[in-house]
Amino acid sequence: FRSPGVIIPEWRRDEAIAFVQSGLEDFSISREKKRLTWGVPVPDDESQVMYVWFDALTSYISTLGWPADTEGKFKKFWEEGTVLQMAGKDQVRFQSLMWQAMLMSAQIKNTDQVFYHGFINSGGQRMSKSLGNVISPYDLVKKYGTDATRYMFLRHVHPTEDSDVTWERLDEWYTAHLTNGLGNLVARVMKLAGEHLEAPVATVSIEFPKEYADAIARFQFNQATDLIWEHIQKLDERIA
Repeated sequence: FRSPGVIIPEWRRDEAIAFVQSGLEDFSISREKKRLTWGVPVPDDESQVMYVWFDALTSYISTLGWPADTEGKFKKFWEEGTVLQMAGKDQVRFQSLMWQAMLMSAQIKNTDQVFYHGFINSGGQRMSKSLGNVISPYDLVKKYGTDATRYMFLRHVHPTEDSDVTWERLDEWYTAHLTNGLGNLVARVMKLAGEHLEAPVATVSIEFPKEYADAIARFQFNQATDLIWEHIQKLDERIA
């Protein structure tokens, strides 16, 4: 994590560096079995079980078939590929320090890049079943559809900061940008096509503007979708 860009956003890298500079100590990866009966047994010590976070981190590579790697996925995606991990903002110590130390101790390639996202709150509070403000992704897809849900989260959920999402805001975004914005544009284009075209027209390939590609590279998906909607609005105004 000494090189800029390996941890995004940059201030999360500063957080990791500050933690290391404060001094590192040994940390326990196990608990007494009598206190934590559901852990993974520690080899050669029946009184201890591995704490869940330690075992969970290995799923990054075990899901690819490590250590046997009979299908070659670990070699293809981890050893020879560019490894990007995405995690919540509260996972910096685990993902960028402890997990990387585990990989180094096992002589396995470190993660190339870690991206830390913010939390999604609702009504100014963290989502909680007790508060009754949980917004289920299944309910979102059922109401708006998969692609519309993806759009609203890409554009209106900040990549690295906390964001506030409510059903009222979701309805507003859906109506203003998809129904009235994109929906109106598609309807106008299809009406013009039906009136003036006798056959389908050939599509052409275009290069994405640099500012759009740069936003994607920085994981600023909200800015990238804003750029798209600027063009949608301009075209809609031009046709109108």
